[in-house]
Amino acid sequence: MSRTTAVLGPTGSAERALAPDLARGFMLLFIALANTVWYLWAAPSTGTTMHPEPEGALDSAAQFFTVMAVDMRSYPMFAFLFGYGMVQLARRQQAAGADVRSVNALLRRRNLWLLVFGFFHALLLWMGDILGAYGLAGLVLGWLFFRRKDVTLLVWGGVLTGLMALLAAVSLLALPFVSDAGAEAPTGFDMSQAAANIGDPSFLSAALLRVMTWPLVVVGQGLLGLAVPAAILLGFWAARRGFLEEPGRHLGALRRTAVVGISVGWLGGLPMALAQTGVWDLTAAQGQMLTMPHMLTGVFCGVGYVALIALVAHRLQERGRTRGPVVTALSATGKRSLSAYLAQSVLCAPILAAWGLGLAEHMSSWTMFLYAIAVWLVTVAAAYALERSGRRGPAEVLLRKLAYRKPSGAVGAAGAPESAGPPGTSGAAEQGVAEGAHQERTTP
Repeated sequence: MSRTTAVLGPTGSAERALAPDLARGFMLLFIALANTVWYLWAAPSTGTTMHPEPEGALDSAAQFFTVMAVDMRSYPMFAFLFGYGMVQLARRQQAAGADVRSVNALLRRRNLWLLVFGFFHALLLWMGDILGAYGLAGLVLGWLFFRRKDVTLLVWGGVLTGLMALLAAVSLLALPFVSDAGAEAPTGFDMSQAAANIGDPSFLSAALLRVMTWPLVVVGQGLLGLAVPAAILLGFWAARRGFLEEPGRHLGALRRTAVVGISVGWLGGLPMALAQTGVWDLTAAQGQMLTMPHMLTGVFCGVGYVALIALVAHRLQERGRTRGPVVTALSATGKRSLSAYLAQSVLCAPILAAWGLGLAEHMSSWTMFLYAIAVWLVTVAAAYALERSGRRGPAEVLLRKLAYRKPSGAVGAAGAPESAGPPGTSGAAEQGVAEGAHQERTTP
């Protein structure tokens, strides 16, 4: 008699949903554009954002697009996919026969290891690490909300979004009353202080500064910033309905989400973009009052981007164009998003920071914009090569080994089918950085 044994490990490529991989692969470009701005250590920021004073039309164009369409828009999108993936991973594990306690333990281990990955990422390369923030948010929100009802997810997602909206409204109402003197007053955690390590010529001193800054980034973005928790809760809710696995069943909702989300995001990013490029004359303190409205509309924009890419994936699948080199390369990058994300820091920090080669000293906003695109293209090419050779990303392999511990799982009934989960769920089940489960047939 034969039986199937669920093995906690990678899912075959044939089972993957295209939309999550395509979304992550493309949006890693936006992550590169947002992060490389911080490496312009030789050009002081304007105070409104970390972008320096534009030195010409090309600088202004690069800054305008980045502030309006990228800054505080890409990480909520990944947070949404992170929450979406937690649900899909749990669903596949339970379909393979794992009990609730085992699934919860697996999710906790993965999130704890993300914190560890994030710590070493900050220690060695990049103080703006987002892995720790996602890991912390996954631990806390998984504990509080993962098994709650749909209405609970929507209510608390609405509460967090409402808090951001309230703070945004207060900021906008207070903006006309902020004086020039307020720009010189201490405002707590200064973003320029967070980036000070990049301009430090000593690697050891810079590493110490990064490690000191990292906990603030983890707690600030993972919980206190509200955007990441709100996006994760929305991801929990959307995953239960299969929006990305079966976009054809949700075309109306996806279209509305894409149009409304991106419109709100770009319009909401317009004031800060105008202030950054000097079109709207504001003091640094007044410009900082736009931060919360910018963050609020960024959540809408991030979810809108996911919906748009899901629609694109649906159209590609309808026309049978999912095997072209561009789609393959982008989805391959999405499958290896953790490796690609860490590779961006490897290609940026030692080359651009003052403690490395210090190349950023000679760069401006538009040249850094081009550098970010080049870095992303390198990671896409590397992911494509790994896909062609049938190899997974090194960071994904390491995280999987650490999180799963050993290939053991629940044993299914005799004669159970080999595929325990619905097709296409594993792409979302990566939590943005890892993958789902597969089954191995055994014959005693």
